[in-house]
Amino acid sequence: MSTHLPPPEPEHLSGTILLGRRRTSAARAIGVRVGIALVVLAAVVAIVYLDREGYNDDADGEVSLLDALYYSTVTLSTTGYGDITPVSNGARLINVLLITPLRILFLIVLVGTTLEALTFRSREAWRRDRWRNSVQNHIVVIGYGVKGRSAVNTLLANGVPRSQMVVIDPVASTIAEANEDGLVGVVGDATRSEVQRRAQVERAAKVVVSPERDDTAVLVTLTARSLNPHVTIIAAVREEENAGILRHSGANSVITSSDSVGRLLGLAAVSPTISDVLEDLLSSGQGLQVAERRVLPREEGRTPWQLDEPVLAVVRDEEVVPYYSPAVGHLVREDRVVVVRPAEELPWARKVATDE
Repeated sequence: MSTHLPPPEPEHLSGTILLGRRRTSAARAIGVRVGIALVVLAAVVAIVYLDREGYNDDADGEVSLLDALYYSTVTLSTTGYGDITPVSNGARLINVLLITPLRILFLIVLVGTTLEALTFRSREAWRRDRWRNSVQNHIVVIGYGVKGRSAVNTLLANGVPRSQMVVIDPVASTIAEANEDGLVGVVGDATRSEVQRRAQVERAAKVVVSPERDDTAVLVTLTARSLNPHVTIIAAVREEENAGILRHSGANSVITSSDSVGRLLGLAAVSPTISDVLEDLLSSGQGLQVAERRVLPREEGRTPWQLDEPVLAVVRDEEVVPYYSPAVGHLVREDRVVVVRPAEELPWARKVATDE
């Protein structure tokens, strides 16, 4: 097995935590602010021009449209040269009640971008600290390639909130995509313990290991297991011969991608119908889904084939027992069952399981 590792990420991004958010482009944000500023300016010009009889211009005594624009500009910018002034009580009252608040709004809009840039790092640091202090029992997904994205989508389809997932990937642009999807991301090489610590692996409930290379998966698994001896690690490998190494490295469950694809290809050649059914089961959020749930109170004492849903296996004392095994017998409260059900029923079924 090769020990070649992926190229290191840029030093200034190594281990950086990027919190998920729906981003707005800088050009759009600036355009919105400029538009608001122009609307405020136009409103003040209209107010001054319509009440121009209440103003005095030291130059000629009259206020034209150009004078109104000039007065509005210098007033909103707080320059205030004093050559055009409100002289009537109505004009002065309008300045107090309307133009002054608009001046404040105008200044807030203009300096908003600058203030946002100045406070961005402080706000991000505060958000990261708050996230570190609050996150626990979460799921860390290492590698946001095809396998990692599919794992995240399946978790989302099964009700896991985005706030309970963290993605680690060595490529900054990939983590940026995870942020666009609303996920917290850490840029860095997950074989390094300090990178996994930033994702709070020590407090995680599960770690999904899905890098591009098998040797990387082994090193990542060893690191995660050393940081958290009790975490559940699910790892993917390309070659079956590396599955045993991953298990010895600390993975609780190992998925072999190449062999799985090969078996599907073989089934498709023998029976396309079976292949279609399996593909349906593997597709997230549509058709049939495989789900694990606890036994409901009304199901205690029944056999697996007496349940309303097709049962594939029973999980008893953390051991998986096929539904047909004589060892299953009757279901008890502590059992969990692996069932097949329509994807749209998953949220409903979870609610029933909680209520009952």
